[in-house]
Amino acid sequence: MTVDQPGEVRRDAWGVPWLTAADPLELARLQGRNAAEDRTWQLHVERLRAEGRSAELLGAGELEWDVFARRARLADTARRCHAALDAATAAWVAAYVDGVNSGLAHASSPQFGQARPEPWEPWTPLALWLSHHILFAGFPGKLWRARVARHLGVEHAEAFATEGPAASGSNGWLIAGERTATGQPLIAGDPHRFVEDPGIYQQVRLSCPEFDVLGLAVPGVPGIAHFGHTGEVAWAITNAMADYQDLYRERLRRTPDGRLQALGPDGWADAAEHTETVHVLDGPPVRVRVVETARGPLIAGGPDSAAEALSLRYPPRVTGELGFAALPALLRARTVAELAAALERWAEPVNVVLAADTRGGLLHRVAGAVPLRPRANSVQPVPAWEPAYAWRGWAEPPRAEVRGTAVMANQRGLAAPLGIEFSAPHRAERIAALLDSRPVWDAERQAEIHTDTWLGSAGPVLELLATLDGLSPAAEQLRARLLHWDRRMAADSVDAAAYAALRTALVRELAQRPVLAGLAAAHPYPALFTPWLALLPRIGYALDALIAEDALGLDPAGALRAALERTADRPPTGTWGEHHRLAPWQARPGTPDADWPGLAGDHDCVLATSSVPGVTDRSARGPAARYVWDLADRANSRWVVPFGAAGNPEDPHHRDQLTHWLAGALLPVPSEETP
Repeated sequence: MTVDQPGEVRRDAWGVPWLTAADPLELARLQGRNAAEDRTWQLHVERLRAEGRSAELLGAGELEWDVFARRARLADTARRCHAALDAATAAWVAAYVDGVNSGLAHASSPQFGQARPEPWEPWTPLALWLSHHILFAGFPGKLWRARVARHLGVEHAEAFATEGPAASGSNGWLIAGERTATGQPLIAGDPHRFVEDPGIYQQVRLSCPEFDVLGLAVPGVPGIAHFGHTGEVAWAITNAMADYQDLYRERLRRTPDGRLQALGPDGWADAAEHTETVHVLDGPPVRVRVVETARGPLIAGGPDSAAEALSLRYPPRVTGELGFAALPALLRARTVAELAAALERWAEPVNVVLAADTRGGLLHRVAGAVPLRPRANSVQPVPAWEPAYAWRGWAEPPRAEVRGTAVMANQRGLAAPLGIEFSAPHRAERIAALLDSRPVWDAERQAEIHTDTWLGSAGPVLELLATLDGLSPAAEQLRARLLHWDRRMAADSVDAAAYAALRTALVRELAQRPVLAGLAAAHPYPALFTPWLALLPRIGYALDALIAEDALGLDPAGALRAALERTADRPPTGTWGEHHRLAPWQARPGTPDADWPGLAGDHDCVLATSSVPGVTDRSARGPAARYVWDLADRANSRWVVPFGAAGNPEDPHHRDQLTHWLAGALLPVPSEETP
């Protein structure tokens, strides 16, 4: 145990901190200091990313992000939202920043060498939050749908409307007390994000006389936002896949005296513009023109570009509200009703929430700010000068009654009125089926659901495969193997590897269809948006839908026949785990690619270790944590993260949870019983 006055830091066997202080402000200060000490390098990198300065530390590979962060005005929006905080929330955030700066002044990490991290600004936690979530609503998908409409017709604009490689989703489920061994609810799940080393979530317990909460915090942000257990109420979220950001096509002109103007519903109006400089490690500085119209900042094109000018309108930029007042309120919640009241202040990102309390309260709702406007705004960029496309208020967050169980997995359902692109229903349907397979559940058995590798999206491909005839002997042999495959993406399965190879060949075969040629051409937008605009990933993630309903005339049977023959001619070797390896993001990679372990699961499995079909079998995205919240006894709750509690690679707790994460095991939370 280490003591850091005026608070106490205890650590369990996994190095997870349990922070205790005399009041909420002292606790916020202690949490900030602990985050700075445990995640020094991570906090510095994320602070620079939020300010559009990461290229000065990491090099030209981060330049595209920095240019976007500057053009989208992330730091300025964070300042604006910070200035609008109520006094109590501002004091709480200030205490956290004081703690961060205290920790940074004394912390060290080998990634820095002789350099020192910079002190944080009062608004830096808000900038980190915005930076983490600005792409969650997937506004670049509108660029893709505009391309589809242009090349295939507007009636096909949503043909690929499924969660893609750049989206962030999750699994979550709630089991009411009548279905548990204890008579009290269970909440479990796993957030799917890009797996980062160190991780995006920090396991922590926060205690003071007003509250005692354990959960998964975001390093650099005070409190516990997404996944928490106060002892009396617990909650968890998934991405609602809501559409709450718009792209507007702008018309710009210069006046005779040099002013820049944009055409809006009320005519021409002045646009703000200035120039910023992005410094690049070992490279020349880059000048960035920052332009903002009445709709929002330009994220593509501009007065000096031949590309179409597009402005981004997103709620925090419009309202000055990031929802930070909800964070301390969540910590103080004792019932589902109090938690729901806290969520009324939630703004960004828009989430589906499951919650339960020890008094029998259950909650299933959406939280966050979604503007009301025509559906056309959700499909593709719309003309800024047309008044019909303006925002006109805010949507009422949908709610649903919980009956026995509830599942959230980014599927259409509760949040369906709020968006267009949702995950395919396979994960949600599989979780629901698993929950129905047993009348009574306990906390220990939740790992069975976390680690399920049944691949629902393989169904349409295998059904079509069964219809093929007249194949070569090798292709017929491969077909027979796959038709007897158990559809599990197990790491030790050679049949799973064979299916993945066939899927890759099928995606590439479909991408060669002439009808899709226009979608394979180079796009005129910033390279940052390429994951949303690349044809192969779009086909890969929508493959089952494209196979099941051939609305585009792709001849899936012919494509599958060609893919099967090609795969049989050069069959894959080894198991799925030999191909499907972890590929986490590291600011400065230190582990060779070949040294990362193999994984079970795949994108549409409950164990969603996502590869990009048609592009790579490597997995950069997956469960960024797993958790089970037990309302009968919080000490019986469990969790695990991909790596460990410490960000310092020299710390013994840097990667000590990796083997448990790989095995699907869950570790005890810090409690009086686990010092």
